Amino acid sequence: MNEGKDNIIVRKSYEFALSIVALYKQLVEKKEYVLSKQILRSGTSIGANIHEAVSGESKRDFIHKLGIAVKEARETSYWLRLLKDSDFLPADDFHKLNNTCDELTRILNSIILTTKERYFPNS
Repeated sequence: MNEGKDNIIVRKSYEFALSIVALYKQLVEKKEYVLSKQILRSGTSIGANIHEAVSGESKRDFIHKLGIAVKEARETSYWLRLLKDSDFLPADDFHKLNNTCDELTRILNSIILTTKERYFPNS
């Protein structure tokens, strides 16, 4: 997997992390510290795990690290819903961020499935 700007999952996860950092800053201004730390941790961890996967020691390690990125994306989606439902995140912002998070999850799942089929067809 190429980790350059032409790699769509690397680029999209980095852009998403930047959006999460911006959300974090807004939440801190509102003195919402607990939820802001949760969303910052999980939302930026997606891209970090993708970058780790690129340097994976093996295809199994690659798949494992992308699986962790999927879990972080699902957790991020949870925190986004909680922020919206507790009136810390406007619905429009929620939909934009959550749609991107869902897109990352779909792309990651597709990469994992394709890698498994290509390198581990009988498992």
